[in-house]
Amino acid sequence: MRVMLVTPPMAIPNTPYPATCHLMGFLQLHQARLGLTVSQVDLSLELILSVLTRPSLQAIFERTRAAVAAGAKLDEATRRHVDEVLAQGAHYLNCIEPTVAFLQGKDPTLANRIAGRRWLPEGASFEALRVESSGPEGTDGEDDAPTLLGFSFGTLGIHDQAAHLATLFVTDVVKVIAAVECPQFTLTDYAESLSTGSLSFDLLAAALAAPTNLVDAQLDRLTERLVAAEKPNLVCVTAPFPGNVYGAFRVAQQLRRSCPQAKVALGGGFVNTELRSLAEPRVFDFFDYVTLDGGERPLLSLLERLAGTSPAPPALFRTFVREGQTVAFHTDPRQHDIPHRDTGTPSSQGLNPDRYLSTFPVLNPMQRLWSDGYWNKLMVAHGCYWKKCSFCDVSLDYIGRYDPVSADLTVDRMAAMVKQTGRTGFHFVDEAAPPAGLRGLSEKLLERGLAVSWWGNIRFDKAFTPELAQLMADAGCIGVSGGLEVASDRLLKLINKGVTVDQVARVTRALTDAGILVHAYLMYGFPSQTVQDTIDSFELVRQLFDEGCLQSGFWHRFNATVHSPVGQAPQQYGIELMDSPSVFRNYAVGFTEQGGIDHSMFTQALNTATYRFMQGLGTGEDVRSWFDDELAARLPAPQVAPDAIRRALG
Repeated sequence: MRVMLVTPPMAIPNTPYPATCHLMGFLQLHQARLGLTVSQVDLSLELILSVLTRPSLQAIFERTRAAVAAGAKLDEATRRHVDEVLAQGAHYLNCIEPTVAFLQGKDPTLANRIAGRRWLPEGASFEALRVESSGPEGTDGEDDAPTLLGFSFGTLGIHDQAAHLATLFVTDVVKVIAAVECPQFTLTDYAESLSTGSLSFDLLAAALAAPTNLVDAQLDRLTERLVAAEKPNLVCVTAPFPGNVYGAFRVAQQLRRSCPQAKVALGGGFVNTELRSLAEPRVFDFFDYVTLDGGERPLLSLLERLAGTSPAPPALFRTFVREGQTVAFHTDPRQHDIPHRDTGTPSSQGLNPDRYLSTFPVLNPMQRLWSDGYWNKLMVAHGCYWKKCSFCDVSLDYIGRYDPVSADLTVDRMAAMVKQTGRTGFHFVDEAAPPAGLRGLSEKLLERGLAVSWWGNIRFDKAFTPELAQLMADAGCIGVSGGLEVASDRLLKLINKGVTVDQVARVTRALTDAGILVHAYLMYGFPSQTVQDTIDSFELVRQLFDEGCLQSGFWHRFNATVHSPVGQAPQQYGIELMDSPSVFRNYAVGFTEQGGIDHSMFTQALNTATYRFMQGLGTGEDVRSWFDDELAARLPAPQVAPDAIRRALG
């Protein structure tokens, strides 16, 4: 039986999304027993590389130029950008392929020319480097743009500066592609709005039935060539994010045309979170099976069933199928999830690390790690050892089933993956890597002399002492991210985060002192959060940057989900859910809060300030100065002590 594992558009193009690599390694353990031939393909990368070529871009420019001449409706900013790029069309066509090659690491000597700011055309994405930035007095002015680049890259960081500029150039190209030809196309969010804007399947179905644009046609051709070469019996498509959903269905649609005999299965993070109550039969016009949670056991049960190796077909496990015109869910209670120790070593077989693009879209050091460089993906433990946060999907398998493995096994897997890929960087994709697990991992890496660089997500647990932080750094840890969330002890208790602001300060300082980059996930808009709460949280975050505890951060607006304690017991948090159940998607839900405030008034100031804090700018200013004058005059002064973090650090 020939099995093909597919990542559809769009995923970040610097490294493979881990799902297919993990399943590839697992299926290789069962290859001989089931008579499998297994392959994997990153169609997200393949589509990006096929679109960002001179011939493809020339065709898109010609179609866009004709559409604009025919009166295509574009907003003023988009029209201006499209006109500017098309006016320099030959320049963009000359630069596109060398720039992509540079981002693939194939021509590093081009960095000097790119960084000189005279070779690449500079469109709308470069605007932040040319105009005054908003912020407190002392951070604006005509010289602010060179200060940003100089602060971020210095005088010797030519390659990094060039990577940032090259990414902005590609972003300008992508904006033109999205303007007329393929409105949903970006580097990472292909048609995301089709799967986030509506709970109904109708919008997605209409898009799949619409006339084909050049980008979709290219994806269809890539899929057709792939199945012609592989002739699969089963194709497993992962949809980890909303931005992959349209691509997943588009691939399945083409599979029905090009390889109708093949069975097609859908799984991944989007399915696990949003399709758990799936009852939409039209999904099965595209897919034969839709599986939930960790893919190993559902896929193994499905393969044993399709292989027909036993007299009675094995039962399916956590799998939706269509029976007649209704959707049925099958799960065998006698079967259990595959323990993490038995899932095998992730395999990159069939994927070439040299073809991936390292991008550098924003001057955020942690977001850079996500998008820049090829990272082997691995987990210290399945699930979260804390699994109590009230905003989190703690009822789902990917968080609720905590399953660690020994440090020896993790290091064995790391050594094998370094040998496979020739790359020594690792991103641990745990929900929250446990301190004990990271201690054991660090000790084993040092004991065995395996030289690697690694980073991942943690809780700011008090177990991360200065001694452990230094041990991790010595073993190759270069960065961590963790949730500070609302930066308010009252709200952290309501969230059941299990940390305090003072504790976070001490842990982040210990990690920083060890030379580990620290990124904080920040939240606003949690139920019962007041204007004073937000201002106080903002002030504490300012102090954390000012004291050097944080180097990176990002604010997220609170979102209620149906799998979280907040979504399952909204009355306990003083909110009322608004959205109705759907036969297709059920995940994020709107809510109302009696006496609640309009949290959107904070969005721009929080994001702008934190972006500047990361550059060492404005950390000594009153946080209210980041708001426009009218709003700032109505905001209360922070009620936390101006030296609260300094005192917490002792």
